[in-house]
Amino acid sequence: MRNLVPSAIKVSTLEPAYNEQVSDSASSNCIQESIVAAAFDVDRGLIFAASEDAQFGVRIWRTPVDPCEWNAPILCGSFSFINPKVLSFRVIGETSQLILVTRSGDTVTWQLDESGELISGPDIVGSVDSGILSVEWSPDDTLLVMITGDENLILMTSTFDVLSEAPLHTEDFGEDAPINVGWGAKETQFHGSIGRAHLKPSPQSPTQIQADPSDDGLPRVSWRGDGAYFVVSSLAWQIPQSGKGRVLRVYSNEARLQSTAEIVAGLESTLSWRPSGNLIASTQKEIRAGPSDTQRTGKHGVVFFERNGLPHGGFNLRGDDRDSRIKHLAWSSDSNVLAVHIEREHADVVQLWTTGNYHWYLKQEISAPLSTHFTSITWHPEVSMRLLLTSPLQIIQHDYAWETCSGANDTGCVGVVDGQKILLTPFRTQNIPPPMSSHQLLVNTPTDALCGGLFLSQVPPHISLSQSHDLLAAVWQEGHVMMWALQTRITPGGGAAMNPILIWSANLPRELCHCRQVLISSENDDDKHKTISAAILGSDVSGNDRIVIHDFEHVILPLKSISATRSTTISLQQKNGRLVPHEVPRHLTWQAPDGSIFQVHREEESYSQICSFTEYCPSSQRVDAQLFVGLSTGGKAYIAIPNAESTSLASNVNSFTVASGFVIFTTTSHDVQFAPLESVVAILTSGQENGMLSLTGDENKTGELASQAWQKRRVERGSRIVTAVPSTMSLVLQMPRGNLETINPRPMVMEVVKSDLDAGLWRKAFMSCRKHRIDFSIIVEHNQEVFMAGIPAFVEQIEDVDYINLFLTSVGRSQLPAEVVASVCDSVRQDLEDRDLTKYVNSILTAYVVKSPPDHEAGLALLLRLRGVNPSLVEEAVKYIIFLVDADRLFDTALGMYDFSLVLMVAQHAQKDPREYLPFLRELRALPKYYQHFKIDDHLKRRAKALRSLSLAGPEYFQEALDYLDTHQLHDEALVIWQGTDKYMDVLGIYGAWLFDRHEYHQAATVFVEASDARRAMISYERALQWQELFELCLKEQLGCDEITEIAYRIADELLSKKRFSESARVLLDYAKDIRQATHLLAQGNEFAEAAEDNQLLLPCALDCRAQIGDDINEMREQLCKQVARLTELRIKKVEEPDAFYHFDDPTLHNVDVMTDVSMAPTAFTRYTVAPSATSKASKRSSKTKRKMERKLGSGRKGTVDEEEYILKSVTKLVERCATTQGEIKKLLPHLLQLSQAHRKEGVSLQVEFDYLQSELRAAIEDIWKKPDEPTPVDSWATRMHEKAKEQLVEPLQRVPRPEMSTSEWSLKLLQQKLTG
Repeated sequence: MRNLVPSAIKVSTLEPAYNEQVSDSASSNCIQESIVAAAFDVDRGLIFAASEDAQFGVRIWRTPVDPCEWNAPILCGSFSFINPKVLSFRVIGETSQLILVTRSGDTVTWQLDESGELISGPDIVGSVDSGILSVEWSPDDTLLVMITGDENLILMTSTFDVLSEAPLHTEDFGEDAPINVGWGAKETQFHGSIGRAHLKPSPQSPTQIQADPSDDGLPRVSWRGDGAYFVVSSLAWQIPQSGKGRVLRVYSNEARLQSTAEIVAGLESTLSWRPSGNLIASTQKEIRAGPSDTQRTGKHGVVFFERNGLPHGGFNLRGDDRDSRIKHLAWSSDSNVLAVHIEREHADVVQLWTTGNYHWYLKQEISAPLSTHFTSITWHPEVSMRLLLTSPLQIIQHDYAWETCSGANDTGCVGVVDGQKILLTPFRTQNIPPPMSSHQLLVNTPTDALCGGLFLSQVPPHISLSQSHDLLAAVWQEGHVMMWALQTRITPGGGAAMNPILIWSANLPRELCHCRQVLISSENDDDKHKTISAAILGSDVSGNDRIVIHDFEHVILPLKSISATRSTTISLQQKNGRLVPHEVPRHLTWQAPDGSIFQVHREEESYSQICSFTEYCPSSQRVDAQLFVGLSTGGKAYIAIPNAESTSLASNVNSFTVASGFVIFTTTSHDVQFAPLESVVAILTSGQENGMLSLTGDENKTGELASQAWQKRRVERGSRIVTAVPSTMSLVLQMPRGNLETINPRPMVMEVVKSDLDAGLWRKAFMSCRKHRIDFSIIVEHNQEVFMAGIPAFVEQIEDVDYINLFLTSVGRSQLPAEVVASVCDSVRQDLEDRDLTKYVNSILTAYVVKSPPDHEAGLALLLRLRGVNPSLVEEAVKYIIFLVDADRLFDTALGMYDFSLVLMVAQHAQKDPREYLPFLRELRALPKYYQHFKIDDHLKRRAKALRSLSLAGPEYFQEALDYLDTHQLHDEALVIWQGTDKYMDVLGIYGAWLFDRHEYHQAATVFVEASDARRAMISYERALQWQELFELCLKEQLGCDEITEIAYRIADELLSKKRFSESARVLLDYAKDIRQATHLLAQGNEFAEAAEDNQLLLPCALDCRAQIGDDINEMREQLCKQVARLTELRIKKVEEPDAFYHFDDPTLHNVDVMTDVSMAPTAFTRYTVAPSATSKASKRSSKTKRKMERKLGSGRKGTVDEEEYILKSVTKLVERCATTQGEIKKLLPHLLQLSQAHRKEGVSLQVEFDYLQSELRAAIEDIWKKPDEPTPVDSWATRMHEKAKEQLVEPLQRVPRPEMSTSEWSLKLLQQKLTG
């Protein structure tokens, strides 16, 4: 539902210019020179044109492609020729040649330089004596098809080497001739008694079809877009004695005949193969039976053929063109637009047709200037919407763009141009797929006399719908404008969707030409008056843009016929700009071709720049006074605000609109995104304040913000936005084929829901959420305080019980906090109970059930309360609550309330089998009250409650209670229940035994002490090695000396096994009186300061301790030496033999597809990037094997890649062990110094040995953790790959931190002096 609108126009006129408008006959007599052909030079951005002149022959002209340059063409060459007739004119980019082919058979070339100047004179590279009838280049300029005067088809290369030559006319069908086996033919069917005689055709003379007098008899050639095939249309005898007619033949690019099209009566000479390749287009005159002078009706149609020659539909041209001739057809390079050149007596026209949903739309009609004729039409080979036309004196270039004409959001009206009809559909009330529409507005253009002598084309170049009111305007290129009030019905019901009335029409000033855009805006003055403004964009004679503004102030509603109160003309100094659509008249802006945006000041008749887009955006919109949104032809969406540079929203956009507070745009990645206007403006405003926005720097920032914060929705491939209707929360999309799809995106729905919630329209918001499947929790989340205060109004508006139940259920299942859910449910339930308990009983039960946590007991209690009042209501309520809650769970809840009547009621309505629950209930009824409660609670696994019920059942059940608490570990609950009773000690005993079995000896001892069980308390203290508390309790219990001594020896042995030497010695010394053994233990623990009483005993112990430390030092030195040597070996191997170090195997590279010529040794990253091979078993490893490999990782097995890291960790542990040994030496050295001379010597040697160890260890650490010097890297592919490898792999030195040696003072100065002495 897009319109094709002109975006730029360029006119270059030959000099001297003709200033007077003359008639056709006068023109033909006076004008000697005429432009007959034009060609694009894509590489140089130029247009070359060839003109024919009886005096000068053929002359070559040049003009830039830039639409903003309206200078006259420059004469750059000529070729003298008698009676010239140009057939083909082409620029060959590969050879930089300009090639011209004439009817007489000459092929002339010119050589071009880089600037487009002709650097050589005309060179005739070949001639055909019989002349040339038709010629056509292939799309890639590599092949040339030529049909000579003796009707031969010649295929040549771009260097004019002949590849094939054959007669044009042949009786063969071609290589793709179909095979008919006769299936389904009438001759093979049974015909009964009548036989087959009636199948024989009666002899009749063939119908004579009068030859078309407008057919010039010349053949036509057209190539397919990929250059694989070409088609030839030529006159041939169709049936003997029936006359000549047009025949289409399809050839391959080797000039082999592929197929011949079916005979089509009235087929004309025009021919054009669609670049996409699916259709061959030609034209046909309508033929009807009758006398030869009445056979041709004058109606024309476009017919399509397939490559195999079969017809494939078509369409009729609009109007009755009896005196016209279809001269030429041309497809745009993207195959979307078909140009039809119609030659008329008074003036030629070119019609532009597009298709959608199997319907052909007439989108544009271009009239020839000055009532002349077009001599050629050509599409740009790369810029798909650029059309080049030539008239005898002018080179005219039209650029077009796609635009969706959408109106006010409250109607959702969209207008589509189709010839003289404007198809209107208000999507708020009707969703009618194209090509149908709600209303077809027939545009009756005035006659020439009414229009001041101007000829009006059928199709308005541009239409516009007001964005704020129900108005439509259309403008014609000759300077006529019309305005309608659509009077769209927005209420549901029958009747016409709209009733448009023409309220204003006018002719624009004659100096305004090439009118190409109209914008209509309006705003309300009050309830009965509004101001309307119509702005028309055109050009003056020099090509500069000019804006004519008609203001209609204080128009009385409803609109009927209006007249302009003020007319303003503003001349601009640039060409081919664009008016920016807006809502209110004071926001009129104009966009220059470079993307600059200018505010138009109608009072001063001036304009001033306010902001700019990064590039020109044919599709743009002004959202309000501040924000501009634009879409470039390259698919980039830009946003801009005054006095700031623009930034990019996205780079893959194909359509956008603004509605519901969002910039909504679809992308080529097949999704629709919603950018909040507040967020967009915040981006630009923050950048303006901080000076951080730039043309390129913020694109990544905006794209990142979009990917994280903006909501998206997947859509069908190729979808484009038609319009957005905020009132119905809908977004209308059009698929590539043309069909429509209406969706209700969540962001648009949420905007309406939030506005309704703010306005207190609870029911409207609720129904919107229900219709569009929005979680009802949004009603609470939007503004919780307002909702809680408005619950009475909410319930009053909703009213319906089912709706309230739906709301409560949704809130209960939402992600709201449990306390919020409970508060909402309780508040709604309380309001319902106050209103009508009977009516809202189901809703009240729902509130009990869905709250967090659910309160099933309260719901069942409500049923008990209502059971005596309304039994029938309770029965329905029970069924409802069973529907909400699992029946078994509800049965257990009723059972836990100890009400058997309620249990029976639930069981009966839950349709439970009586054999399952009646025996159980009978058994419970026979038990005493509290024991019955115990059994119920135990059945429901409410253990703590069951234990309390059992405690109330009587003392005869105490033993059962002890067993129950021990079985279910209810010790804490039992202590609370029996505290202060005579049974408390028994419970403590059970609890202590349980703790003892769990090896919690300290806790068990405390419990046993509390229970006055000294014997088990002492055992627990002994197991816990708490010897102070143990012996205190032994003394308190007055145990014998022998028994205390025995206990002391047991405790000492346990402490010794735990290497707690001091504590073990203290126990022996204090409680066993064994001084010798205690001294031995202290010496063994290097606690000589405490054992200094018996020196004779300490002498051998000190030497033993020194010997043990010496062995440890030797062991550490040996370990350090081995590990340093191995580490040095590994590092040398890693540098010299990286393949062996990383276990890199070259044969595995046979699966690597890409190899470079860079000589580079494999890096550490290589071990993680080895190409997978067929022999790889990594994928076959089981999970058990993988876990085993993970355990082995870092084990340090020799030869693995993890060995280096393992050695580093070992050195770190060695440093820690050295620090421990240093502490032991520090405690031992003073005693070695004092015991004897021999001990002093041992102390000196010990200090020397450990000093050597520390020196070696410190040097090893410095060497191991020294960072190697790296040379300055050379920027190359290998260097970058190596850096990437470093990023992916962490070296072992980085994994294992460098250990720090202890710096505390440990040695003795006296021993150092002894050593030096």
